[in-house]
Amino acid sequence: MKFIALNNGKNMPMEGFGVFQVRDKEECRRSALDAIRAGYRLIDTAASYTNEDAVGAAIREAVAQGLCAREELFITSKMWVQDMENYDMARAAIDRSLKNLGLEYLDLYLLHQAMGDYFSAWRAMEDAYEEGKLRAIGVSNFYPNILTNFCETVRILPAVNQVELHPYFAQPDALETMAYYGVVPEAWAPLGGGRYNPFENEMLQEIAAAHKKSVGQVILRWNVQRGVVVIPKSTHMGTYKEKQRRDMWKCLNFGTL
Repeated sequence: MKFIALNNGKNMPMEGFGVFQVRDKEECRRSALDAIRAGYRLIDTAASYTNEDAVGAAIREAVAQGLCAREELFITSKMWVQDMENYDMARAAIDRSLKNLGLEYLDLYLLHQAMGDYFSAWRAMEDAYEEGKLRAIGVSNFYPNILTNFCETVRILPAVNQVELHPYFAQPDALETMAYYGVVPEAWAPLGGGRYNPFENEMLQEIAAAHKKSVGQVILRWNVQRGVVVIPKSTHMGTYKEKQRRDMWKCLNFGTL
C-alpha cells in the first residue's frame, strides 16, 4: 500500500474509498465492509452524507472478523457548514461524528466548505487535535486564495485539502498553493464524477491499451503520480465497476504505468 506523509508526520494511504451519496445505511455498511475486505484502509465519510453510523458499523464488523485492526484504518469525516456558526457548535459536531462512528478518534477531520465562521470551527478542531480526538485536521473545497489566507492566519496548518481533481479539472494552481504550504491534496470525484465519460475517451483508451491497464487505472494513477490521494467509490460487488475498482487497487499498489 502506498502512503503519503502529512505535515504532522502521520502517514495517509494514497488510495481510499468514498461513500458520498450512499444514503441507504445497509448499502453503505456493506460497501464499506467490501472495500475493507478488498484491501482499502482509508474510508472517507462526512456528517452531511448521513452515513457515519453505517461506516462505523462496517469498521466494527471488519475488526470483529479479523480483517484488520482499528489502527490499520484511516477514517476521515467532515464538519458541515451548519455546525460552523461558532466554536461550541463545532466542538459538538466533532463529538457527534465520533459518537456516530463509534470511534475514540478520527484519523482525519475536515472542514467541508469555507463557509460560516470557519475560523472558529478550525480553533475547535485545533483543540480536539491537541486532545487526541483528531489525529490530523484539514479542509475541503478551499480554493487557492482562500487556502492562502487560511494558512497565513491559523495556528495549525491544515494537513489535507480535499478538492475536485481529475484529468478534466487538473487544478495546477491549487496544487502549487498546497505544495507551498505543505498541504496534501486529496481528490474527490477522481474519475470525473460521472460527468465526462472518461471510459469512452479515445486518448485514455490508447494510453490504457499501451500499458495493458484499464482506463480507470490510468486516471487514478495520473493523480497518484502527482502526489494526490484518490477516493473512488463503488457500491456493487461483482459488476464491471467493481472489477475495475479491484484492478485499480492492484495497479496503485503493485504495478506501475
